[in-house]
Parts: sequence; C-alpha cells; structure tokens
Amino acid sequence: MDKYSAVQKTLIALVLATMALAVAIPMLFFISVSFSNSVEMSQFPKNLFASGSVTVRIVPHEKGSYELFYDYGRGDGWESVITSSNANRMENHFLLQYGVAIDGDELLDEWAVTRENGPMEFTYSKRPFNNFIQFFKIVPNAASGLKNSIIVSVYTILISLCFGSMAGYAIARYRFKGREQLNVALLVVRMFPTVGISVPMAVIMIRLGLYDTLISLAIIYSIPNIALTAWITSSIFVGINKELEEASLVFGANRIQTFMKITLPLAFPALAASSMYSFLTAWNDTISALILTNENQTLSLVVYNAIGSTSSGIQYAAAGSIVLVIPALVFTFIIRKYIGQMWGGVEL
Repeated sequence: MDKYSAVQKTLIALVLATMALAVAIPMLFFISVSFSNSVEMSQFPKNLFASGSVTVRIVPHEKGSYELFYDYGRGDGWESVITSSNANRMENHFLLQYGVAIDGDELLDEWAVTRENGPMEFTYSKRPFNNFIQFFKIVPNAASGLKNSIIVSVYTILISLCFGSMAGYAIARYRFKGREQLNVALLVVRMFPTVGISVPMAVIMIRLGLYDTLISLAIIYSIPNIALTAWITSSIFVGINKELEEASLVFGANRIQTFMKITLPLAFPALAASSMYSFLTAWNDTISALILTNENQTLSLVVYNAIGSTSSGIQYAAAGSIVLVIPALVFTFIIRKYIGQMWGGVEL
C-alpha cells in the first residue's frame, strides 16, 4: 500500500511539474520578447533570455564618419550595419535597433578615440523598459487606449454591482412566483457570448447616438455581469441573518440605510468577487471593442492591432500585452481573499 501510494504521489508530482513548465516556459519566453530589441528578435533561434547590453564594433572612416558593425550570432562574425557621421541618425539607430537610449553627440565623441587606436568594440547598457516606453510612443492610441480601458472597467463594475446587487437582494429576500426559474435564467444569460449581442447592440447604439462611446461598451460588458452578480450576491444575501436588518429597522433606520450600512458590508466578499469578473470582462475584451468603437479604442484592441502592424515590432506588442496583464493580476491579487468566502456564506 505504501509503495502504491509513493508511486501515485510521484506521478501526481510529475504531472503537476509538467503542467507548471508548460505554462511557465511560454510565459518566460513571452516576457523575454517584451524586453528584447529588434536585432534580438531577428535571431533564429531566439535566445530564451534577453540581453542587458549591446556590443558594437566601430571602424573610423574619412570625413568624420564611422562604420558600425554588429555580430548577429549567426556565425558570420561582425557584419556592417550603418556608416554615418550624423549624430541623430546614430542615436535613432541605437534606440530603435538596440534599445539603447544615448545621445548621438555623446556616441561620436566616445568613438573619436578610434581615429588614433583603430577599430574598437564598445558595450552599452540597454534601457530596461525601452519597449514599454516605445509602445506608448510608436503604437497609435496606446496611451488613450489605456485610459479608455480603465474608464470602461470602472463603468462596468459600477453598473454591474449597482443593478446586480439589487437584483440579488430581491431574489434572496422576497418570495414571488417564478423566483427559482429567474435564478436559473440568470445563468442562462451568461451562456450568450458578448460578441453575439455586439452587432445588434451596435445598431441600437447608433440609433441612440452612443456608438463609439465608452458607456456603450460598458453597457455591453455589464449585460452578462449583472446576471452573474445577481446570482453570486443572492447566495450571500441568503446567508445574512434577517434579524440584523430587523434590529436596524427597530432602531430607526429606514430600509435604504439598513441595506447600505448593514447588508452591503456583510455581502462585501460577493461584491468583491463580482467586481473581479466584471473587471476582467471589460479589461480583456477585444471583439466587442472592435465592433463598437472606432476612435475610442481600448488597450486590448490597441495591442491586438499592434500585433499585425508593420509599423511596430512584435516586441512592442509583447510589451503592451504585459501592460495589459499587470492590472488584471494586481486587481485579482487584491481581492483574492474574498474568492474563497463568496460561496461559504457570511460569518456573523
């Protein structure tokens, strides 16, 4: 029995380790891409880890020009890349190709020593977050897309929590015909993909004059999340002791005050969990934003467009994706402790 148990534990550990590596290795490579420069992206096969510095070979030429050589790691040794005496051209080349932010005049001054000593190699440190900075400079609508995503996410959370919590409270506290069927129907709403209602909603928004607005996106995202919020909060409201609400009414509070000061604080775990789902829906959506927006693009749509763009490298799109992922991770990390509480009722 002990031998069988040991084999079983070993197999489980191997399966879990394989799953972890299957997730970790692509993520590590993806992060590496977001910190790689243009020449590193041209390497095949690409190194798993991005380098932190760049080494070039400088050969002086007549009339004050310098020829720059770079080793691409293909076994061909140093290859000529650019010959120029223009400081701005060299500065832009280093920034766009190598991710090195350095003044062009400073480069030429430093290379002046080669006129006496002959060809020399120079090593420069890359700007760590160059791709992230360049993403917001090069990719169109990147900065406004980040702002729009934040606004739409906040709108979606407010709408979903406002209407969903009230619906959940009504389902939990009042008895009416069709109550159980309504509770199940709320989950049915979640079965419809958001993109499925985006096209008809686009027609409605055009007629209402709300097309290409952030509030129209928030409404689309809120439709399934209102139902989910109502379903989640109703299960929590059922677990809240009615005597607490009755006591509040006896001491002079009205129903609104009782709901705001007694019921809602006790249902906060459900509200926090619901807000996470609402946030992730609004933050990560691309298709609905593609249908319902033109000028007011969200960050996820900007990243989607950047992936297939010829004007920006894939490393900038990868950096934008990291920017897109971080808020979702932070938001989920903040409210993670409430996720385990939302199904277990409320401890009084």
